[in-house]
Amino acid sequence: MSLECGDNEPSEFRGGDGAGPAALPGATPARVTFSRRELSRILGLYGRKVASGEWRDYAIDFHKDRAVFSVFRRTTEVPLYRIEKNPRLARRQGAWRVVSATGLIVKMGHELDRVLRELDKVSLRVVS
Repeated sequence: MSLECGDNEPSEFRGGDGAGPAALPGATPARVTFSRRELSRILGLYGRKVASGEWRDYAIDFHKDRAVFSVFRRTTEVPLYRIEKNPRLARRQGAWRVVSATGLIVKMGHELDRVLRELDKVSLRVVS
């Protein structure tokens, strides 16, 4: 497959780093994405919660202004939590937030690890 003038390899698109086609004036903004380290940290938490039986499914959405990782107890339900990355809020409240199913912001912050620690604390306990 050959790329004609103006075509880019799909792996060249990166969101939010300020480089590449989105940095050019008049170009359409690229989507916000998770970095490899961020996604690894999120999937690590997801794996622990799946192993404990709390979570069963996930979805990832990339928008122009934010990236969202949603976790579900069952596939047919609304997400239990949404882990959102919004770079526009990075200097104010922090780019990271955890939002519950009701829309309540559980935790906001500048660092992903601190925000995810809040979900590590939340666990279902079986009472017999």
